Amino acid sequence: MALATKLLLRQSQSLVMTPQLMQSIRLLQLSHLELERFIDEEMERNPLLERAEQQDDRAAPDALEPQAEPAGADEMWVRDDGNWTAESMSEQLDASLENIFPEDPGMVQQLAPDLSAQWKSASTGGQGSQQGDFDMEDLAASPVTLRDHVDEQIVFQIIDPADRLIARELADGLDDAGYLHVDMAEVATRLGTDEVTIERVLRLCQDFEPAGLFSRDLGECLAIQLAARQRLDPAMRAMLDNLPLLARRDFATLRKICEVDDEDLMDMVSEIRALDPRPGLAFQGGRTESIVPDIQVRQASDGSWAIELNPETLPRVLVNNSYFTRVSKSSRKQSERDFLSDCLQSANWLTRSLDQRARTILKVAGEIVKQQDAFLVHGVAHLRPLTLKAVADAISMHESTVSRVTANKFMLTPRGVFELRYFFTASIAAVDGEEAFSSEAVRHRIRGMIASEDSSNVLSDDAIVSLLKSDGVDVARRTVAKYRESMDIPSSVQRRREKRASAGR
Repeated sequence: MALATKLLLRQSQSLVMTPQLMQSIRLLQLSHLELERFIDEEMERNPLLERAEQQDDRAAPDALEPQAEPAGADEMWVRDDGNWTAESMSEQLDASLENIFPEDPGMVQQLAPDLSAQWKSASTGGQGSQQGDFDMEDLAASPVTLRDHVDEQIVFQIIDPADRLIARELADGLDDAGYLHVDMAEVATRLGTDEVTIERVLRLCQDFEPAGLFSRDLGECLAIQLAARQRLDPAMRAMLDNLPLLARRDFATLRKICEVDDEDLMDMVSEIRALDPRPGLAFQGGRTESIVPDIQVRQASDGSWAIELNPETLPRVLVNNSYFTRVSKSSRKQSERDFLSDCLQSANWLTRSLDQRARTILKVAGEIVKQQDAFLVHGVAHLRPLTLKAVADAISMHESTVSRVTANKFMLTPRGVFELRYFFTASIAAVDGEEAFSSEAVRHRIRGMIASEDSSNVLSDDAIVSLLKSDGVDVARRTVAKYRESMDIPSSVQRRREKRASAGR
């Protein structure tokens, strides 16, 4: 067979994702906070992008200010019968002190000069401060961290400089919960001392507030707190030495070890539950951010569901075409015109992508509401099993698109705020072959059954399976055990021990 070189023309098709298409897909899975950061970055790069500011219908600040010359350093504006007048701060302060100490004018004379000076200092902001620069946020104290709190106590409670050095070295080994994670021998070697000295300083640090700091394990943390309350007796020490038995709720064994009766045992358990196992977390200083829903669902007047996007999470971005036209006319270099053209194309693409993103989210949310109508009306017991593919097929989208849309998005419903992924649950078959049950609805039933049991009727996993099957839910025992453990519910044996101990109390 002869080999020859030939030129062949072949036509083929392939799917190529452009950078803009990839970016559009990425926008779908961004939360509104991530989307805001992305838009801010785009606005820094693209001069044609600008935000559409909402009109503020509130009264202008000037309407609330007195129309007169600014008050002096020792004057304040007072409103009387609708008229603004400047009065002396000192006079106002004297009047306030007289109301506080009506029977002791000497106290008024003693306090007024000092407080008046402080008032003047606060009002003027000190030397060099310009009028109008005052900000209430400047008076807000910065959050105290755990290390700040510990360093302050080291200074005031440990006198010896060498001991302070050791205490600061130990403080470096604290985690966020206030537990100590250091090798005592290594610390002693590094500081050129012995372990006995390190242990002595550690005991000083364990006297810090809140009680429980510088503990090396949970038992030591609880023991320090109980000792501070003068409740660390031999029986309590025995219980702390057997915390695994307490975790398993093996009260019968604990009674024998601690040598107490049922009533004393339950009192001890209540005391331990009142302690703080992570005393350092109080000084994290972090702020909890509330969830802002992306979709709002409310019942319309005709009984249907009204679905709309939350305007607070919708970015308002405009393309400044007038600026583009004005700058283009003055551009002489080709590179400048090319840059402006690219910016215009990118800006138009971003606005179209944001609009498409909003439409896609609304479409997916509408189908979820349609599928979970019974949940919105009757509650979690009527949550239907749902998959991403079912929603994708119903709205003629790809399953991966629905997956991206439901990531990091939240929906506000009459029953609370839920992540969109919450509505997608596994299916549990029905006994009679009818419509399947949602796994989340089955968890809800199991939780309700266990919550209503008493010490004489504690349900085993097999008993729960029988009750569920009588309700038409075909579920295996291992599935019930898995759901129970996922909800941090102890076994029937442990629950029976706890309920009997509580009843005996």
